[in-house]
Amino acid sequence: MKLLLISNSTMPGEPYLDYPKLEIKNFLGSKPLNALFIPYAAVTFSFDLYESKVEERFSEIGHHVTSIHHYSDPVKAVQDAEAIVVGGGNTWQLVRMMHDNLIMEAIRLKVQDGTPYIGWSAGSNVACPTLRTTNDMPIIDPHGFDCMGLVPFQINPHYLDANPEGHGGETREQRIEEFLEINPEKTVVGLREGTMFKYENKSLQLIGNRNVRIFKKGRVPQEFKAGDNLDFLMKPHI
Repeated sequence: MKLLLISNSTMPGEPYLDYPKLEIKNFLGSKPLNALFIPYAAVTFSFDLYESKVEERFSEIGHHVTSIHHYSDPVKAVQDAEAIVVGGGNTWQLVRMMHDNLIMEAIRLKVQDGTPYIGWSAGSNVACPTLRTTNDMPIIDPHGFDCMGLVPFQINPHYLDANPEGHGGETREQRIEEFLEINPEKTVVGLREGTMFKYENKSLQLIGNRNVRIFKKGRVPQEFKAGDNLDFLMKPHI
């Protein structure tokens, strides 16, 4: 498999998809590709607009995207894809539409067969076993929490270490601890903004200048930086 799982699309003050674009270029290679784009996480703007935003950035790095909503047969579109790109937005809506269009399993099989996969935010969540560590409000019944399980751990994208000043609710770490209390066999990875995972040649690599935080039930959370060996995360039971 080849995976690029990005915490967030855009850093404050930067153009859309600017900070990860060179990593996307390196990941896809120098040969121009037309990737299949999955825009289903968009809720308050159109799939056409989403496709246009992503295409603008991909064209800068010599690649292109075509959104799946243009195809009459979504499953065949997945089966024919050169690469698959899943954008961020609302994970619940994304999962619902992936189930409705029968592409959850189709993408999983396609990616496991070697087709490059890129996702950011919600697009990273659906590469996990379930959507249950998303930050998004459950605005729709997803028709099941199970996702693709391309990685055996859960990602919490946009991970924050503390609440904004004046906010009295639970921290992200407390929410993850709640998840682990109910799901003690799981591993959750807090993927901070500006960072991403790359998996290729059977090796998992952290990219970015911020650490990743790894949570297991009954253990003190661990911090890992770029360059550390993270291959243990890809083992089914850790």
